[in-house]
Amino acid sequence: MEIRFESSRKEVSQMDTKTLRENFLIDTIFENDKISWVYSHYDRVMIGSAVPATAPLTLETFDSLKSNYFLERREIGIINIGGDGKVTADGEEIAISKMGCIYVGKGTQQVIFSSDDSANPAAFYLLSSPAHHTYPTRLFTKEDATPVTIGSPETSNHRTIYKYIHLDGIQSCQLVMGLTVLKTGSVWNTMPSHVHDRRMEAYLYFDVPANQRVLHLMGEPSETRHLWLSDRQAIISPPWSIHSGCGTSNYSFIWGMAGENKNYTDMDAVAISDLK
Repeated sequence: MEIRFESSRKEVSQMDTKTLRENFLIDTIFENDKISWVYSHYDRVMIGSAVPATAPLTLETFDSLKSNYFLERREIGIINIGGDGKVTADGEEIAISKMGCIYVGKGTQQVIFSSDDSANPAAFYLLSSPAHHTYPTRLFTKEDATPVTIGSPETSNHRTIYKYIHLDGIQSCQLVMGLTVLKTGSVWNTMPSHVHDRRMEAYLYFDVPANQRVLHLMGEPSETRHLWLSDRQAIISPPWSIHSGCGTSNYSFIWGMAGENKNYTDMDAVAISDLK
């Protein structure tokens, strides 16, 4: 498990590209037959993955968490971006296909990840935050998420949003999680952009075609920074930072938040004309 500490607005304003990438980019997250984690001190959110390519993987705790098992004081959201697989939570086996989401609540002692086909393994993206209450394990398919299409071809941001873990969906202590799929010909996500000082956010970009890239914008609205990302790379976004992206082709991304509340619409909009 890698640990990332917070960076202030002033620190970020003075960072070069290399330092920005070291602090906010998770460049290698999906590795076969491995569970990987990055622990962020922004709201103590953990960003990770599990790829059970040749054998099932069991979620283990870490000494730095000072817990008897991983979910003793935590909850976890799981979204599959690979082949068909299964998540087993305290003996309950749940099948999950691509773009499905499983929430597993506080107090679950054993979580096992497995794939149906080693030639096309599941690739589970994991987001975990501290939890104070137990909510039940639950599966949402992408159809259960009541997809909503917004944006337009004219502004190059025609996209479909799938909300999984939120106030009107899967219940959690503080996790909010879903994904967005851009239509062919559209490249902008989360534009107009926004900030929300009340919670951090993490993005995972996926289904980015080979040799294409996404330009991720971060930083204060009046002093933005940028990072180039490829397929299956993630970004840690501080609460005070914008988080928008523009691709050299269409792509998909998972968004996940944790902090003060679970209200998906809680955001402070930034006018496009105010970006600098």
